[in-house]
Amino acid sequence: MSSQSNTMASGQHSTAGSNSETQEIRLTARFSEQMAQLCLSEDYSDVSFIVENERLPAHRVILAARSDYFRALLYGGLSESRLNEITLPIPLTAFKALLRYIYSGNMLLSEMKEEQIIDTLGLANHYGFTDLEVAISDYLRNVLSLGNVCSVLDAARLFGLDALTTVCHSFVDKHAPDILQHETFRTLSLDALTSLLERDSFFAPEVQIFEAVYDWCRCNADSVKNVDGVVEKVRFSLMSLEELLNVVRPSSILDPDRLLDAIAEKVSSQRLPYRGALWPEENVASAKFNSRTILGEQRMALLDGDTVSYDLEHGYTRAAISAGSSSDSTGIIVELGKMFIINHIKVLLWDRDTRSYSYYVEVSVNQSNWERVVDHTKYYCRSWQFLYFPPQAVRYIRLVGTHNTVNEVFHVVALEALYTETAVPMVGGVLVPTYNVATVKYSATVVEGGSRTRNVLLNGDVKNYDWDGGYTCHQIGTGAILIQLGQPYWISSLRLLLWDCDNRSYSFFVEVSTNLKDWETVVDRRTEHMKSWQNFSFPPKVVVYIRIVGTHNTANEMFHCVHFECPSQDTSKLVKIGQDAPASEIDREPKDTLPTIVTAD
Repeated sequence: MSSQSNTMASGQHSTAGSNSETQEIRLTARFSEQMAQLCLSEDYSDVSFIVENERLPAHRVILAARSDYFRALLYGGLSESRLNEITLPIPLTAFKALLRYIYSGNMLLSEMKEEQIIDTLGLANHYGFTDLEVAISDYLRNVLSLGNVCSVLDAARLFGLDALTTVCHSFVDKHAPDILQHETFRTLSLDALTSLLERDSFFAPEVQIFEAVYDWCRCNADSVKNVDGVVEKVRFSLMSLEELLNVVRPSSILDPDRLLDAIAEKVSSQRLPYRGALWPEENVASAKFNSRTILGEQRMALLDGDTVSYDLEHGYTRAAISAGSSSDSTGIIVELGKMFIINHIKVLLWDRDTRSYSYYVEVSVNQSNWERVVDHTKYYCRSWQFLYFPPQAVRYIRLVGTHNTVNEVFHVVALEALYTETAVPMVGGVLVPTYNVATVKYSATVVEGGSRTRNVLLNGDVKNYDWDGGYTCHQIGTGAILIQLGQPYWISSLRLLLWDCDNRSYSFFVEVSTNLKDWETVVDRRTEHMKSWQNFSFPPKVVVYIRIVGTHNTANEMFHCVHFECPSQDTSKLVKIGQDAPASEIDREPKDTLPTIVTAD
């Protein structure tokens, strides 16, 4: 189990390098076996430890070589360095296991009881055996169960093992109702119990949490004199009035004023401290979690997981668009199987033509109070929507369409809801991407512009282009290249590759918009001659549409663009590839006519 142990077969030779004159003899297994024979042996012993009244012989130099702690203890001038016997108030079995590890580099955890493993973890932490501490922690992570998670959590908190604490918390979150009823819950330390009660994701009916905490307080009355700090972590306002009066009040653990405060908070507060189940990176809006669509036409399609087989007639859920309405009878509503903590919703809007939608998203715990977490009513959006908001407990999700560029119906093919640990910067509810969102993967599309292949401008290929294809163009003096992003983003830079298989140069400008009506120029190179890769930055703006307008070409009357991205990516390799045009083709000329036009009209 130790990361320090080598288990090479005794007597085995290995050759280092390709030169036969350079050989390394590795007999680490035999060395480990012979060193292990000294463990607890009187041979050459010069110090003994008294642990639980048992004398354990040891060797100062070996202990000092393996541990800074023992080096300081035995050779650092402390009083113990002059003693032949040192008494240690530690568990005997765990210390013997640690000594065997010190002498051999091995420890067989599978043959130890769990309490002995935890004791050994404590010694590894105390004596500074970091590799052993990590190895034991990894082992415990893989054997967590209802019967041991409480003791492992206690140890992780006590020894400051953050990674192990996180794993224990995640396990307890997913098994909270069972943990509350397990006998080991009563053995939790005050610190570990408090850490659980403070978690929004420690999800179970609050009355069950109270009953378990009340039981813990009675079992630990002798060791914990003041239980108020624990009791106050219970979220009494989440209980029903009946539970408060018939379960909490008879316990007398909560004074009458605090009980009245909980009732007042429950009745008057618009935002209670709800708990929710936490399943990181899993779509909880699915049949697996008993979620269902409860409002909308053709409800079964929304959560069936099929994001491919849909057309004009089927494969989507729909609702009429009603201007200005936000009643419970409006839109599409999904009911999750229970309360979940989520911060990310993915929505696939119907996208078999070029239509765009405007919409908003609301969430609720009870269908009475709704909170708007996404507001894209001012923007045109298409295809997949990647939506983020602060984590919160949610039971209901409502999608309300406010505009469709084709008709008065809101069509949604799929919805996913999850909690993601990926950090996503947001400003005013709009994403600030660091990755290129001008790709088909993120639902971007070329609305205007001529090309032999649709969306070739956004496919990321900056190498395979020539005079016949691999670029998007427009006639100078008429038209433009128009790109629509899948949803609004904060954009402050862009990059494009002008066709550069010869020495021509271009003049152009770039405008951005959110609605196809109001445009703002962010790049103006109408008086300059630009070649190949172009990189631009500008003050951050919310962007949905980007319009590239060529004004001059030194070779002909066409403006040719090979690649576009926003925000700009720092990719020096791409610059090199883009400039490596084959020398044999330099003398060819791109066609001075539009190729087959592929547009989303």
